[in-house]
Amino acid sequence: MNANVGSVDKIIRLALAAVFFSLFFILQGDLKWIALIGIVPLVTALAGWCPLYSIFGIKTCRMR
Repeated sequence: MNANVGSVDKIIRLALAAVFFSLFFILQGDLKWIALIGIVPLVTALAGWCPLYSIFGIKTCRMR
């Protein structure tokens, strides 16, 4: 797995994960479980690799 997620992309993904996780406390009833979608951007940001980026050949990180 080569890294394909850049620094700015990681920050955006972490912010998006925080927004989704905050929905857990805002939404009522069964809708609150939608907040678990935040796991996806969190894991991809921490791993530095996105499977969809690999499929489409996208890289937002700098070439070394």
